[in-house]
Amino acid sequence: MGLTARIRTRDGWAVSHAVVTVTDMTGTQVLRAEADAEGAVRDTTELAPGAYTVIVTAVGYAPAASSAIVTASGRAEVGTVTLARQGGTELPPPGPWTIDPVHSSVAAAAQHLGISSVHGRFTQFGGTIAIAPDDVTKSRVEAVIRAASVDTGNTVRDTHLRSGDFLDVERHPEITYRSTGLSQAGSDRWTVHGELSLHGVVRPVDLDLAYLGTGADPWGGTRAAFRATAELHREDFAMHYNQVLQAGIAAIGTTLKVELDIQAVQGDSLPQA
Repeated sequence: MGLTARIRTRDGWAVSHAVVTVTDMTGTQVLRAEADAEGAVRDTTELAPGAYTVIVTAVGYAPAASSAIVTASGRAEVGTVTLARQGGTELPPPGPWTIDPVHSSVAAAAQHLGISSVHGRFTQFGGTIAIAPDDVTKSRVEAVIRAASVDTGNTVRDTHLRSGDFLDVERHPEITYRSTGLSQAGSDRWTVHGELSLHGVVRPVDLDLAYLGTGADPWGGTRAAFRATAELHREDFAMHYNQVLQAGIAAIGTTLKVELDIQAVQGDSLPQA
């Protein structure tokens, strides 16, 4: 019996100590519970069968409300409640923003042997974001990645990835992305249209972008957080190497799933360490 729920951010992190309030159809509060450090709510208060409204609040997040039906068991299973950062329904304030590589990540995963994934990341990158003041769809993103900074946690594999079979870092030391447009895909989701230059080939690539919100940092600045994903095909960038095993299964998949977790600092430069 009682109430169970999980409180999460849009990118899956627990919202610790969120407050869950349950009201009946007359608006009377019948339960108030606080999430633990893992964002979990487990309250044993027995509720009468019927319909209720569940409201979740947390400092720095926009409130979320949903309906819940309590069965004869007296149990209400709310499931996962996702909270958006306050201000998350818009983009950050206009002007220049600088990507902070120390608090950001550029990662990719490829299928291995048809049964699992190999994960890698680039450790050296930077970029800028310019939020347009009048027409937000004219905002711009530019990023540069050092191809030789690829890191999958295996020296032999990383050396092969830097070779001419894949990134060919001697001839193509930089991977660049420049946006060409921006379109809204939801209240806090956007599609970034742009061109990716990889392995000497330039191709249009769209990023599915979620804006996670803006907040102050300990150094007196303002930061904005984004999460973006894309899917690339190696053949589109002239990387045709593969090894087919006896069973007919490719050792390495041809599709790359790219995940970007970006934190940007307001202004045209990073704070001094």
